[in-house]
Amino acid sequence: MPHVSALKRPAAALACLSVLLLAGCGSEDDGVETATDQSSESTSESPSESPSESPAGETTTCEYPADGQEPAREVEAPDTEAPAEGTVAATITTNFGDIGLTLDAAKTPCTVNSFVSLAEQGFYDDTPCPRIGDQEGFGILQCGDPTGTGTGGAGYSFADELTGDETYPAGTLAMANAGPDTNGSQFFLVFRDSQFPPSYTAFGTIDEAGLAVIEEIAAEGNDASNPAGGGKPNKEVTIESVTVG
Repeated sequence: MPHVSALKRPAAALACLSVLLLAGCGSEDDGVETATDQSSESTSESPSESPSESPAGETTTCEYPADGQEPAREVEAPDTEAPAEGTVAATITTNFGDIGLTLDAAKTPCTVNSFVSLAEQGFYDDTPCPRIGDQEGFGILQCGDPTGTGTGGAGYSFADELTGDETYPAGTLAMANAGPDTNGSQFFLVFRDSQFPPSYTAFGTIDEAGLAVIEEIAAEGNDASNPAGGGKPNKEVTIESVTVG
């Protein structure tokens, strides 16, 4: 599953057993370890889930503590007060084309707040997407680590925003992780209905044109270097910029 690679936790590498292979896995080294690995071991809701329940029109308070790692790029942690209503439009511009996103600030305010903050600070600009998984029952592109190793992050973490009913159909945008409440900068884009435990915060959707772009990337194949499935794209995938609004 989408594991944010290691987050420099020895257990992270073991935890990444899931198919997502996305940045959220326990060890981003694996090209964004399968977030499923570690997360799959715990699907219980966390205290952080409460922010997503904030009424529309209100803000919620989020926490972004340092995770003990050197950030892949120097950035400021997001503001702790986050909008908790509506949606936010964003576009990931890649060397293959644009991927349009709709971020759900009403359901996942702290996650959207972090993604927007990193995008506006240029954290994702000119960065590789180190892993793609393309197989039956599983199709994801994992991005969000400027180092391209699957182990890099922003230097802070934040809690999951889960209901326990999450599913990951094609068109889902979700966070990779290295276990409960270890979200950072890595995320994965689902282009084929994928079976993962409800352990990854789903914080937005991908438009049809964006799905076509990811399918084009998948068609290039991968080197099958990730033991959990998939691997480095055969043709380099680069996020040129992420714009919000």
